[in-house]
Amino acid sequence: MNLELKNKIAIITGASRGIGKSIAQTLSAAGMKLTLVARSPLDEFSASLPAESLPLSIDLRLPDSASCIVDATIEKFGALDLLVNNAGATKRGDFLTLTDAEWTDGYALKFFGAMRLSRAVWPHLMKTKGSIINIIGIGGRTGSAEFAIGGTVNAALMNLTKALADRGIKDGVRVNAINPGSIATERLQVRIKTFASENNLTHAEATIEMAKRLNIARFGVPEEIAQAVAFLASSQSSYMQGAILDVDGGATRTL
Repeated sequence: MNLELKNKIAIITGASRGIGKSIAQTLSAAGMKLTLVARSPLDEFSASLPAESLPLSIDLRLPDSASCIVDATIEKFGALDLLVNNAGATKRGDFLTLTDAEWTDGYALKFFGAMRLSRAVWPHLMKTKGSIINIIGIGGRTGSAEFAIGGTVNAALMNLTKALADRGIKDGVRVNAINPGSIATERLQVRIKTFASENNLTHAEATIEMAKRLNIARFGVPEEIAQAVAFLASSQSSYMQGAILDVDGGATRTL
């Protein structure tokens, strides 16, 4: 299937590892020119990609980060077709022990980072009839005692996706989202390691047992999220507006 993404231009946040890194590799392989955003250095990764890319080491928690990213992208490539809001890990833990600073940090990076970037790219996406894809997470659909910060941030981002999609009908900008389930990233591997230690299991045994407890057959891989992003970025999904795709192996059983 030809997704017709060659020479289109995208900004990808959280591009240094995990899902964001896989998204960058997939879109670059399809011929897209990319602005890669993360707090950690990206020069080596950028140089390894097949298509042209611009690495930017920027902290999205800073209020002026969005304008800096968009200005640099337009200066480098001259236009913009896609924003992938992927950055933003939030702290897990007991609600009664999570601090105000941890709550503030969770919203500053994942929610406000995505909101500010969406606002900054909007005029450029109107010109190209482009799109925004928010990588959120299934924790926004189903509450969990250990995921209070992340769950509420994710729920807010799903609502923002719907609000921007509503605005996008008039402005010609498509806005959709993907809710990954348990994806085999570095962060999940840390959780598996902790689970294995607490339950005296090998890493392989802990991986199988954790998946069973989530009532899924297996954990996903970042490439599966990246392929969904490529589809949503393409003309093949042109009638999708405000869609929220749960790519989670069936973990979400609520509506």
